[in-house]
Amino acid sequence: MSHLMNTYARLPVAFSHGKGAWLWDTEGKRYLDGLAGIAVNTLGHAHPRFAAALNEQIGKLIHCSNVYQIQEQELLADKLCGLSGMQEVFFCNSGCEANEAAIKLARMYGHNKGIETPSIIVMEKSFHGRTLATLSATGNRKVQAGFEPLVSGFARVPYGDLEAIRQVAQHNSNVVAVLIEPIQGEGGVRTLDIAYLQQLRNICDEQGWLLMLDEVQCGMGRTGKWFTFQHSGILPDVMTLAKGLGSGVPVGACLTAGNAAGLFKPGNHGSTFGGNPLACVAGLATLDIIEQDGLLAHADSLGQFIRQGFATALQGVSGIREIRGQGLMIGIELDRPCGDLVKQALAKGLLINVTADSVIRLLPPLIMSRDEAQQMLDILCPLVKDFLQS
Repeated sequence: MSHLMNTYARLPVAFSHGKGAWLWDTEGKRYLDGLAGIAVNTLGHAHPRFAAALNEQIGKLIHCSNVYQIQEQELLADKLCGLSGMQEVFFCNSGCEANEAAIKLARMYGHNKGIETPSIIVMEKSFHGRTLATLSATGNRKVQAGFEPLVSGFARVPYGDLEAIRQVAQHNSNVVAVLIEPIQGEGGVRTLDIAYLQQLRNICDEQGWLLMLDEVQCGMGRTGKWFTFQHSGILPDVMTLAKGLGSGVPVGACLTAGNAAGLFKPGNHGSTFGGNPLACVAGLATLDIIEQDGLLAHADSLGQFIRQGFATALQGVSGIREIRGQGLMIGIELDRPCGDLVKQALAKGLLINVTADSVIRLLPPLIMSRDEAQQMLDILCPLVKDFLQS
């Protein structure tokens, strides 16, 4: 019996090693990875240039503390700001930590404006993390249940509903920010149209609110641009990153611009491990390899290929509600709960995920080839057909 705390309903498989888009379990069976550690393994597994960069850094310096200057951290901050147009970066270790920093920034922004109880508009079916503040911001009762009292200071509206945000603006003078995922990952790979984000930017400007984008799952090249907001031509005040930033090495980031830049001063926020040399080298190597290998354009074209492949193979199949997503963030919504497909795909040597009960979620590594994508289609499409017809 394991001494691990029983916090995960784990699948009955353990992996020993991986290469590219493939993983091998401890019994020697091979699996095609359509999940990338839930959008984390940007470069797949055992990428030679990535591994070499980490090995070199491990031999020099892993951790030294934010009491001192860290050159790798400064280089990664410069690179992220150059790619995004943001101005400042705070480094942490995870997505929920990055979102905690964003929430604290919004509250400090409000207090600086004389608002005693600042409030942040958040979305239904959102997911921002499992710390007390981020689970309070999250729009999912399952995540919150048993952890009350929740942190106050959040006003919830339906995802994609600008009128609801305008209504809150009329009736709540304590609002200081909007926190939103440009694509809801855990919420079922739900996307926003370009005009929504553009209009939301305008509303925030009119009201003097911070626009805070959670790009923890959808950022880092997954949608075919470095960051999802770049599809709409806006600039947020705050953006959070994690997951794919370090290709498997824990690293998170909270980026600021405009009215959010310069809010934090020494002593306002911190992290023991955040931005350590190893994590920052992981981030730098990830960004370099995405650039060198043209993985943004690849994510865009391969995503189109996969979505079209599903649309063709599943055309006319009763029970398919929608095939959606952007780049290599893909959701196939069925008309019924389909969690059983995860084990069925596992048995066929494919790693997938089901979220929001009825949405098959695919988040393959950005290095997946077209042949491998076709293999994924060849395994999954018959499983979906059989599942819907059974």
